[in-house]
Amino acid sequence: MAQKILPAALVGILGMVAATTTQASTLEDVKARGMLHCAVSTGLAGFSFIDDKGEYRGFDVDYCRAVAAAVLGDPTKVKFTPTTGKTRFTALSSGEVDLLSRNTTWTFSRDVDLKFSFAGVSYYDGQGFMVPKSLGVESALELDGATVCIQTGTTTEANLADYFRANNMSYEPVPVEKNSEARQNYLAEACDVYTTDASGLAASRATFDKPDEHIILPEIISKEPLGPLVNQGDEQWADIARWTLNVLVEAEEKGITQANVEEMAKTATSPEIRRLLGAEGELGSKIGLPNDYVVQVIKATGNYGEIFARNLGEDTKIGLARGLNAQWTDGGLLYAQPYR
Repeated sequence: MAQKILPAALVGILGMVAATTTQASTLEDVKARGMLHCAVSTGLAGFSFIDDKGEYRGFDVDYCRAVAAAVLGDPTKVKFTPTTGKTRFTALSSGEVDLLSRNTTWTFSRDVDLKFSFAGVSYYDGQGFMVPKSLGVESALELDGATVCIQTGTTTEANLADYFRANNMSYEPVPVEKNSEARQNYLAEACDVYTTDASGLAASRATFDKPDEHIILPEIISKEPLGPLVNQGDEQWADIARWTLNVLVEAEEKGITQANVEEMAKTATSPEIRRLLGAEGELGSKIGLPNDYVVQVIKATGNYGEIFARNLGEDTKIGLARGLNAQWTDGGLLYAQPYR
């Protein structure tokens, strides 16, 4: 029988498919090196910072540790890479890191143009303004002609321009690359106003020697849904990132905590909880993880509420209320997709 000749285009497609199937996945890479590479900020109190023992701590850091617990069974197996607003996307797209967990807003262009996949929204935020009390300002609408410290490479630049233009006001930008530079310039009175996400303003103010001398104005001028992200093209890794976030949220809703997770895995009778904790079904294996990976995650970091309270909550120096980041059952926006 004569051999059939495949069209050149089809040959090319089959070649690409073969190459894709033989290329190591992110999960395989992480397991092979025994370490998760995670990008965080260069330092933002409550979100990602180095404590006095030289350890990374914070809300975004704990998400990285949760992924490491899910994949490697050990939350300490993380190499943290500090990144700025400008360098964070290069670090991810180049493969220097496996995951970016750094107060990053989910936008159309970052999703579509930059080819990133967001795991979900880990923190609902919005852009605000901080000023010294001595300035005598009570509203952002009184900031005409102000000098404004602002980080480059962020959504805050465009938001600031839009807000001032819409309200027929002018301003003089004082651009910086790092949060630390913005704080230094603001405290040195190199600018009248510091603008970024409201959570970031609260985090920065908490580090000031005299935080009561600074106020965060009431206006919130944007929607800033912050979340972790990965590169497009590896759906298994995107699923791992997405479902690690989801199970943190779901665990809080179901009353599963760092203290009781192991006991609940043994004694729970609820079908939903048993599936979540791997006591029945094989959902974990569908994304290449142990069926009890959720137990490892919650043992390592606690649920979403525990992570929030430990790093950002009202009993911390940051002092943030849950607000929009409360569970949907408590009037917030936090809502995990069903684990079934």
